[in-house]
Formats: sequence, structure tokens, C-alpha cells
Amino acid sequence: MTVLRLRGFEIHKGLLDRAEQLVLLDGVRAVVKAAPFFRPVTPGGQKMSVRMTSAGKYGWYSDAEGYRYAPTHPNGTPWPAIPDAALAIWDRLTGLERHPECCLINYYDSDARMGMHQDRDEADFRWPVVSVSLGDEGLFRIGGQKRGGKTDSIWLQSGDVVVMGGEARLHHHGIDRIRAGSSKLLPKGGRINLTLRVVE
Repeated sequence: MTVLRLRGFEIHKGLLDRAEQLVLLDGVRAVVKAAPFFRPVTPGGQKMSVRMTSAGKYGWYSDAEGYRYAPTHPNGTPWPAIPDAALAIWDRLTGLERHPECCLINYYDSDARMGMHQDRDEADFRWPVVSVSLGDEGLFRIGGQKRGGKTDSIWLQSGDVVVMGGEARLHHHGIDRIRAGSSKLLPKGGRINLTLRVVE
């Protein structure tokens, strides 16, 4: 495993071997069975290209009223528990006693993107965000705390884990494109990204 540092982001290349990825994927499937993927709408009325769901006390949500954390799935049911395999990654990389209250799960098909954004709907930015990649490679772009300006990009592969903390916690970031067919982990292809967040 190699740890790269890019604009304050810690990128743990190949942190999860295939067996660990499969265990985590089983956990994701259990979450999706209880809380199916949905496609949110931005406050501006545009449907996002990613599909998403969540696990934990809160799920991340977006609609005409804005971006926020919600205690229930759009169908009204509580979110399922965060998979143990995901919490183990948090423990391994952060060493924090406090656990995340949300595990946002995004699914990218070959045409999905995520525009440059900040993770800033949480109450306290001192806590890191931990991001896990499964499946096809995604081109991850990182900027600064202000929108615009120079950016850097790196391909994230299945089993890579990114820690966004400290000075990098509010840096803009996004996924520009997916390299379809670059992984055999997901039978139907695509990329799954899990982000673990302390909300309160």
C-alpha cells in the first residue's frame, strides 16, 4: 500500500485487498436492500447523475429545499446501520473514538459525474471525512477552499481510501469521469463510493 498526499488529502492506494472489498460490498448490498438507491434533485431542480443512499443515524439528502442530513430515507424508513466493515476502515485510518453518524453511498454508472463541491453540511469541520472507492476507477479532482483556480487530479481505483481532514477538510473536490470496465468487482460495472461523516 502507498500513501499519497495531494493538497492535504491522504490517499491510501490499495488499502483494501479484494477480499476486504468483497466483505464491504456485501455490507453495501445489505444497506441498499433496506434503503434502495434514489436519484436526488438539486435545489435548482436538476436530477443528479449519481444514485445514492445512506446508512447510520442520518442520510444525506437534497431536494428543492436544499442540501441537508435527514433521519429517514425518502420512503420514510430509518436508515440501516453503517456496515461494520466501513466502521473498521474509519477506526484503522483515523484512530478516533468518535464514530461517524452517516455513511453516504453513491453509485456512479459510466456516465455519472460529481461536480466540484465542499462537504460542509456537518456541524463541526474538525472531524475528517473518509471516502472509500469500490469498482470502476473514478477521476478525482481536487481544488482549494475557494471555487475556481488550479486543480489536481488522480485516478481512484477499487480499494483506495481517501482521508479529507485538517486544512483539506473544506477543499473543493469532485469526480470528472468513470473509466468503465476498469474493475470486475461489480458484476454490472460502475463505481461505488462510501463517505463516512461525523454529522453532529
